[in-house]
Amino acid sequence: MSIILNEKTRIVVQGITGKEGRFWTKHMIDYGTNVVAGVTPGKGGQSTAGVPVFDTVKRVTAAMPVDASLLFVPPRLAKDAVMEALDADIKTIVVLCDGIPLHDTLQMRSAAKAAGALVIGGNTSGIISMGKAMMGFFPYWLDRVYRPGRIGIMTRSGSLTNEVTAELVKAGFGASSLIGIGGDPVPLTRFVEVLPLFENDPETDAVVIIGELGGTMEEEVAKAMENGIFTKPLVSFLGGRTAPKGRKMGHAGAIITGGKGTVEDKIAALQAAGAYVAKRPSMVGEQLKDFLAKQNV
Repeated sequence: MSIILNEKTRIVVQGITGKEGRFWTKHMIDYGTNVVAGVTPGKGGQSTAGVPVFDTVKRVTAAMPVDASLLFVPPRLAKDAVMEALDADIKTIVVLCDGIPLHDTLQMRSAAKAAGALVIGGNTSGIISMGKAMMGFFPYWLDRVYRPGRIGIMTRSGSLTNEVTAELVKAGFGASSLIGIGGDPVPLTRFVEVLPLFENDPETDAVVIIGELGGTMEEEVAKAMENGIFTKPLVSFLGGRTAPKGRKMGHAGAIITGGKGTVEDKIAALQAAGAYVAKRPSMVGEQLKDFLAKQNV
């Protein structure tokens, strides 16, 4: 089983005729993803990777049912593209680009919540349900990294994802679904909002979180565990453990504000809630194996 996405999910790709849109749409289809249409204004009537192209999302939804939309658009157009998809009553949207203006992100998140929609991103590689479908750009052909299994993964970091997931595979695990939350300061969906989906998935035994310094998403996960919202085993690796104090590092989201967001704070909160926290990526797989063995999972 998977969360959010499977091989039956009917997907429209906004920005399909661009270089990245064309390239990754073909890979998505090769992986088994059900891409039903694409959208590029002014390109209606064309075809890309065997997929019909429309001028607007509403023209797609008038012609066929659609479940989700994937955006290959530049950051300045992300808000308009998300609003167009929401206006067409699409409830799952993945926004890949980074550098979206902050006020646009806030408006997008507000509109998504009002519409009861799930919008993932920005600054993400996307989401993938292992062996079934993907929305985004993942090198799924790397079997030592992308292997189906029963571990849910959520990540703020694209670069660390392959490393940590490879360690899980090395330890004998695979993933059910991998959700790229993204590294922007205001993610459109937060870790804690995805946790209930993994909690209710009978084919996800545990969750691995790849976090980093900055923000409070990891502390929110700890609170959800303390409140019984998430009860399955959870292992985390947090990037930025050795970051110099007072220096901005990496992602726009990696900013410590109001005395919160340090890796030390996150580690303390997660461990107090019963999670394991790995000191290095190479330890994640073995810690997960130990955690599951103690719980007889």
